[in-house]
Amino acid sequence: MNQSIEIGTQASVRRRVAASDLASALSDDHHDQFPDVFATARMVAFMELAAAQVLRPLLTDGELSVGVTIDVSHSAATALGDTVRATAKYMGREGKLYIFEVTAEDSAGEIGSGTHRRAIISTSRLLEGAQRRRGQP
Repeated sequence: MNQSIEIGTQASVRRRVAASDLASALSDDHHDQFPDVFATARMVAFMELAAAQVLRPLLTDGELSVGVTIDVSHSAATALGDTVRATAKYMGREGKLYIFEVTAEDSAGEIGSGTHRRAIISTSRLLEGAQRRRGQP
């Protein structure tokens, strides 16, 4: 890692809520009853994407950043077709972990907030570890 990032550095991801982003689209089980609103899982994904953008300048060839922990609340519903913006603000480090304050908002205001931690790791090491977990060399 050749560079550093300043505390307070931010990145945002902005997306229009599609049918595939709705809670109702997440389950194939017809017994599950989820509403036709923006899914918490998608909000978390957008927050992770924003944090990953902040870390991009630190990555060298063969590295990527991965989510380690996320602690967020989803405080308001967002309708199909509205636009969501997730923002990650770099707050510093805890050892090897990069800490972010994350928020999400739609056209009416904040819909979620919390903290997220990421690590920078070797892509090959990550993939090799996943194969070992499956019992493959």
